[in-house]
Amino acid sequence: MAAHLSSGRVNLTALREAGRRELREFLDKCAGSKAIVWDEYLTGPFGLIAQYSLLKEHEVEKMFTLKPGRLPPADVKNIIFFVRPKLELMDIITDNVLREDRGRSPQRDFHILFVPRRSLLCEQWLKEQGVLGSFIHREQYSLDLIPFDGDLLSMESESAFKECYLESDQTSLYHAAKGLMTLQALYGTIPQIFGKGDCARHVANMMIRMKREFPGSQNSIFPVFDTLLLLDRNVDLLTPLATQLTYEGLIDEIYGIQNTYVKLPPEKFAPKKQGEGGKDLPTEPKKLQLNSAEELYAEIRDKNFNAVGSVLSKKAKIISAAFEERHHAKTVGEIKQFVSQLPHMQAARSSLANHTSIAELIKDITTSEDFFDNLTVEQEFMSGIDTDKVNNYIEDCIAQKHPLIKILRLVCLQSVCNSGLKQKVLDHYKREILQTYGYEHILTLNNLEKAGLLKPQTSGRNNYPTIRKTLRLWMDDVNEQNPNDISYVYSGYAPLSVRLAQLLARPGWRSIEEVLKMLPGPHFEERQQLPTGLQKKRQQGENRVTLVFFLGGVTYAEIAALRFLSQMEDGGTEYVIATTKLINGTTWIKSLMEKLEPAPF
Repeated sequence: MAAHLSSGRVNLTALREAGRRELREFLDKCAGSKAIVWDEYLTGPFGLIAQYSLLKEHEVEKMFTLKPGRLPPADVKNIIFFVRPKLELMDIITDNVLREDRGRSPQRDFHILFVPRRSLLCEQWLKEQGVLGSFIHREQYSLDLIPFDGDLLSMESESAFKECYLESDQTSLYHAAKGLMTLQALYGTIPQIFGKGDCARHVANMMIRMKREFPGSQNSIFPVFDTLLLLDRNVDLLTPLATQLTYEGLIDEIYGIQNTYVKLPPEKFAPKKQGEGGKDLPTEPKKLQLNSAEELYAEIRDKNFNAVGSVLSKKAKIISAAFEERHHAKTVGEIKQFVSQLPHMQAARSSLANHTSIAELIKDITTSEDFFDNLTVEQEFMSGIDTDKVNNYIEDCIAQKHPLIKILRLVCLQSVCNSGLKQKVLDHYKREILQTYGYEHILTLNNLEKAGLLKPQTSGRNNYPTIRKTLRLWMDDVNEQNPNDISYVYSGYAPLSVRLAQLLARPGWRSIEEVLKMLPGPHFEERQQLPTGLQKKRQQGENRVTLVFFLGGVTYAEIAALRFLSQMEDGGTEYVIATTKLINGTTWIKSLMEKLEPAPF
């Protein structure tokens, strides 16, 4: 189901292959045995492009994590640093290089690979520290868009939102434009570009400029994508703040999914042995990879959590019936047939056991009173109830010192659903938060205001009700089991961002001009000329393919909603999703928090 794109018209393996090729070419430049020193943040994304076996084929014998001090001993000819261009990392590298024993023989060669771009600033810094000359190869590896799944690409740039909206730093937008150019080189020019928001406008301008500056980039590949939709995260600040209610969304909300892996409490996954009484329970968290290569996960990941239980119990019946078959196998042929299916059946059984355990863990949380109270308040705000006054539940949570991020998510949600808070209400919340959690959070509150998440109501009027009604963002009668609308992913609230994508496909944005003007930033349309002979003649019943690029982050619930639209019988559009980062409300707010160090006296 969710793997529909591998069977669809878009195949992202070409992108992964291009990444591997670039990596091989660099490794081959550094002849001889190698050790890689990793910037820890890069190991996850790299794992999605190249397995360890590829590195081993190119004589990589050791891998270390980048940290200050001497490099660990390694009998290799080359030491390669894989790093993001950040000054604090350059300090560590300088330390590593300066502590290298120059008297050792044979000497080791140093190389540096910047991901995704070389940085003049970093190289200047290394030069000032007197170590730039120690690096034989200084290159860049353009890891812009990383394939996470059959229909999902991410840049995994964790500070993109903060850089764009707080620091007016457009580096990540440049990387996004570069990534889109790489995509067009592999999958053909995208004829139509639509966008909403200031960042979207910037990215489109950069793409158009890059295309003009590199006329050779005009390729003769038949376009795979019909449309590119660029969306700024700040056009829809509401969606990430709400609690996601799909299976995958809840796993991310509760445990955090990183580069398709999740770490879970181990006790649920211990093999149950008779009569041992839990004496040696595992202590290491259980690490699982989650993607559509696993059949069961592909089927349930995008469902509302309330619809997951029935699928799991149906699957359990099917699997035990399949194992029962072995008693009916009489002839050699039948036994052979059964044995040949065994590996698949065993994989299905262990997959079912894992997801049953995860679902039980999640259910313990979703059935708690606190989860219910929190969700009730969220849903009241989103449907427009009491958004303009101080909320009792939020006050109680502050008084009981609930986690600060939970408070910030709720207060920001209320602010967004009210187009800003009355000054009196805003000041009250700020005062309560600072007095309870500490005055060092004043910078965080400042950041949230700058990003438009927690702000005073300036125009004196609340536009949210108009937006909510026109775009049908709140649906009262939601069918969680067999949904007929995207609002099932939040049990009532339809993500604004995805509604914009849906309306763009049919009937087009002209129908919502008024509302688009109420949302921040310009909306625009650009056309890219295709060489003669590459214009599409669409076959009867053939779907359009739209790439939706979220600048500033996307949640798993929004991805689920777009997949739902892709699968609609009469939808006519297949969606591929790209983003600067996969986020949820917690990781998003965290990226905007500032930690003021207490004064040393």
